[in-house]
Amino acid sequence: MENEIDYQLTPIGFVASGLILREEAPSQGDEGAPNALINFQDEVAEGLDGIMAGQQLLIFTWFHQSSRDVLKLHPRWDKRNPLTGVFATRSPDRPNPIGLHPVRVLKVERNRIQVSNLEAINGTPVIDIKPVI
Repeated sequence: MENEIDYQLTPIGFVASGLILREEAPSQGDEGAPNALINFQDEVAEGLDGIMAGQQLLIFTWFHQSSRDVLKLHPRWDKRNPLTGVFATRSPDRPNPIGLHPVRVLKVERNRIQVSNLEAINGTPVIDIKPVI
């Protein structure tokens, strides 16, 4: 690629979930994903100030078990669907495997939050969170 620059992301936390294997995770949070905890690094915990139970957030994750060389696939891994460019899908397999998860905050503690319907597997790095406005 032209003008390639090395960008670095540092996880601000990690998902703690009952979903252990990638194959167990639903494709979307509203398709049966469990509630989960996000444990934040101590050095960023102060950034949680203002996050409250009931609030909707967007959780950005790094799909650490994803393939980064996929450019076309059958959406939802269903061979009946035509091959489609990865950027037209929500597949976790993509050149930059960033996950986007709309969730509701259930509980806030010192350096962790419990959220609803998070389809990320246990140990998934969290790279950012933003409130839904």
